[in-house]
Amino acid sequence: MSEGALRPVDGFLLAFDTSTPLGSVAVSAGTDVLARTELRKQGTHSSDLLPKIHATLEECGVDPGELSGLVVGSGPGSFTGVRVAAATAKGLAQALEIPLWPVSSLEAGAAAVDAPWVPLSDCPRAELSDDERAWPRYVLFDARSDRVYAACYLPTPQGLAELIAPHSTTIGEILSGNAPISIFGGDGADRHADEIRGAGFPVLSPPMGMPTADGLLVVLGRGPIKAPVEDVARWGPDYLRPSSAERLSGLSL
Repeated sequence: MSEGALRPVDGFLLAFDTSTPLGSVAVSAGTDVLARTELRKQGTHSSDLLPKIHATLEECGVDPGELSGLVVGSGPGSFTGVRVAAATAKGLAQALEIPLWPVSSLEAGAAAVDAPWVPLSDCPRAELSDDERAWPRYVLFDARSDRVYAACYLPTPQGLAELIAPHSTTIGEILSGNAPISIFGGDGADRHADEIRGAGFPVLSPPMGMPTADGLLVVLGRGPIKAPVEDVARWGPDYLRPSSAERLSGLSL
């Protein structure tokens, strides 16, 4: 399959991600995105997501009952944002009796670098040389202080190959290790851009490298067919770290 080619998916798909401050929703039919919208204020994702979903469906004239499946960013990222997306996806999948495909938000960030669709209204494609576009994408999400959620993916004709699995770490640990020659992206890379560039790596300007609904659809539509969740009720997202409340609760035991 050539670079950028997507395997058609029958029916309408609803995709959304709220793992970072740049939340988004999209509806697709086959390889075409029919409508998309964004959620800019992370603190309001919990109240804004469902209205944005309904508005996006209404924009392209798709009834919820016509959806063939859901694609959700499974994290990691903001604990609240990941939880909101997961709970919404599970509720819709069960209510509509349609399959649910979870996709790593980090992988969606890597896919958004060369997504065949413009992700959002003010998110231009990265200006990369052909050589740079073939480099691994090291995606970092800000986890406060010097901590980040990180993963590294290599673009191939068959999709993104995972070089380094999603994990919680520090920027110091990444740069002091044997990091592959990569392009760094995501809000964690932007926060630590001076250190990363000082170590000799290029950093994408935000919002490139951030997860978008378009990126989720690219991951699902390219490469090996991904199986949907077998038991939606028992599925949980990829937090990687316990919430602040859980960490404090553990200290009090």
